[in-house]
Amino acid sequence: MNLKLIGHDDRYAVEQLLLSLFPEDAEPEAVSALHRGATWLTATARITLGGRTAKASRRLRSGEETVRLRRRILQQSLYLAARQLLDREPAWGALAGVRPTKLTTKHLLEGGTPESAEKMLKDVYYVTDERRKLSVDCSVSTVNAVSKMSPSDISLYVGIPFCPTRCTYCSFVSRTVGKKTELVEPYLQKLLREIEFIGPLLKASGRTLRTVYIGGGTPTTLSDEQMARLLDALGRNLDLSRCLEFTVEGGRPDTLTEEKLQTIFDHGADRMSINPQTMVDSVLRACGRPHKAVDVRRAYGQAVKAGFRDINMDLIAGLPTDTLEGFRTSLDAVAELAPANITVHTLALKKGADLFEHRAHLPDTQTVAQMVAYAEGRLRALGYKPYYLYRQKYMSGSFENVGWSRDGRDCLYNIYMMEELHSILSLGGGGMTKINLPGGRLTRFHNPKFPEQYIEQFDTVLEQKREVFRLLEQLGADH
Repeated sequence: MNLKLIGHDDRYAVEQLLLSLFPEDAEPEAVSALHRGATWLTATARITLGGRTAKASRRLRSGEETVRLRRRILQQSLYLAARQLLDREPAWGALAGVRPTKLTTKHLLEGGTPESAEKMLKDVYYVTDERRKLSVDCSVSTVNAVSKMSPSDISLYVGIPFCPTRCTYCSFVSRTVGKKTELVEPYLQKLLREIEFIGPLLKASGRTLRTVYIGGGTPTTLSDEQMARLLDALGRNLDLSRCLEFTVEGGRPDTLTEEKLQTIFDHGADRMSINPQTMVDSVLRACGRPHKAVDVRRAYGQAVKAGFRDINMDLIAGLPTDTLEGFRTSLDAVAELAPANITVHTLALKKGADLFEHRAHLPDTQTVAQMVAYAEGRLRALGYKPYYLYRQKYMSGSFENVGWSRDGRDCLYNIYMMEELHSILSLGGGGMTKINLPGGRLTRFHNPKFPEQYIEQFDTVLEQKREVFRLLEQLGADH
């Protein structure tokens, strides 16, 4: 991509939209210009692709300029030019951000209606009918989640950055352990110390722990005994009495046993993720996942037997060697189990994943679009509703990841975290603490990414937690 800016330096806003509008193998040449006149601020875009050139412009009155409105007309002009060169209508129009629902949620919280929110997405951002409805439906769920919050609320994320093997599409920071588990125990010992350390700090802060999420990696890489020790430490050191939900991400069914699931449930967790990604065995092999579809069904049945009623299952549209028929088979098989939540991801080709460098046998954009459309139609017909969504870079067809729930059983942590509604305290390797500041601002604190770094830099991790709670104390005093 060749991008030239004239009269402005809002490169990121323009560049991210270009990346979402054009396939990675396209090589557009684009010029984004901004002209400041006495009356008007005018954004123009010129894009050349495959020997064709398109132009478009948008403007606003000079006296109305803000950073947000300036970037909006820059992106609008770019979208309108690109639309002349594309053979499809981009799903998210002129929106380039990963959280489009923030716009509709803000609109609803400020007194708007679902109808006016959809109109705003159509008139200002050119979002398609289907995506407008998705966004607004998710924002309705967010508004409901906001009603359950109080100013003192906080959520907790606990990271277990280990997996039994690495999937070809995965770029998460984690260590594959296979049969070599020697790093897991020293990591767990440090994590237990971090939990003990923050217990008194959290109590003194006056914050109310509302949701807990143990993620990864694959947390159930831990043995039964290790998982029990982790859950014991959380229950012993933290006040979970007002916790609305407690999720453990099981993920891979080959890490789940009847005993482990019972251990997790008996220690107070009430939500479990069992993520097949696909129910077609040949596609599982192409993704580097050693389990089979029958293992997913086995693990799901064991989770229900253990007592779990809120179970999430993930699928990915666009996996290597998958077909529209294969994806439909997967969606139908998962829906037949009737889990509380089904999350439909669109494959994102991320740097750091094996698939990014060795991509082959991937469904084309049109097929992925049909997969996503089938999922939406089928899940809505079965009574599921979308409750949260987000986008990622390098996502096939520039679509999105959508969480679907039935019977009002939304995962609140997903909403609070993705919509950044309240502070998230993160423990363990790869975690990121996000503290909400006045005015909708955030400050972030990163734990070391890899388990080795987390162990080696543990004193720094604890000092960082002191800083986090000093900030929380200051915010409480200001409030």
